[in-house]
Amino acid sequence: MPASSVNRILTRGSRNNPGLILLHGFLGSPEDWLPVTETLSRNYFCMLPDLPGHGKTPASALPFETQMELFARSIETMQGDSPSFLAGYSMGGRIALYLALRFPNLFRKTVIISASPGLKTEKERQTRKESDERLALNIEENFESFLREWYSQPLFASLKNSRAFTKTLEARKMNRPKEAALALRTLGTGNQPSLWSELADFRLPMSFFAGEKDGKYVEIGRQMVNLCSCFDLDIFPQCGHTLHLENRDLFIDRMLHSLTRQ
Repeated sequence: MPASSVNRILTRGSRNNPGLILLHGFLGSPEDWLPVTETLSRNYFCMLPDLPGHGKTPASALPFETQMELFARSIETMQGDSPSFLAGYSMGGRIALYLALRFPNLFRKTVIISASPGLKTEKERQTRKESDERLALNIEENFESFLREWYSQPLFASLKNSRAFTKTLEARKMNRPKEAALALRTLGTGNQPSLWSELADFRLPMSFFAGEKDGKYVEIGRQMVNLCSCFDLDIFPQCGHTLHLENRDLFIDRMLHSLTRQ
């Protein structure tokens, strides 16, 4: 199987229901979605793939665009003839946005959670590549130390204060450091092409979810909505970056509303 094809997909629900593909974030796994699919799978056939460098899908040194083309082929095989709904969180959200823009025929609607269309300038992307390389080296040298520092970022303050944090941290330790490091090097924000200039012409319905306490992504969501009339912004009160972990019931409610809203 080619690198960046999907080697494992968890599924929940009946194949007779509309498809819903859920993409996890960096260091995450399909299992992150299982608590919400207990409800979502009543109405949707939920497909939860491993991203490259996570679980059983190997990381790849291929360029970002090539990996996404292979990933799109896997999705096409995964869902069959009917377009699916697509949702992604953080790294998975960036990938979901890229796929929706470049392969819109595969999807019915997209939900982007705490993610961005990328960095706008080459200088910003180069700076981010250098930062990601330092992080990748830290992952390879001492993964547990990296995790402590990673979750000390203000971005994850709400998660650290939630009941979900201990279980989430233990799950993250299951990653293979070399695979995670390569995923960061090739799929990190510094390697993703900027998608900002493509948003104005986009016509696939899209919702953007951001936590109220995650000011950076609230602002990104507002900018995206201003660029395209088919986008809508949904801000989650009292939540930060990991809103689907911090308030599961609210996330399920907003997802169901978004997926049924035209």
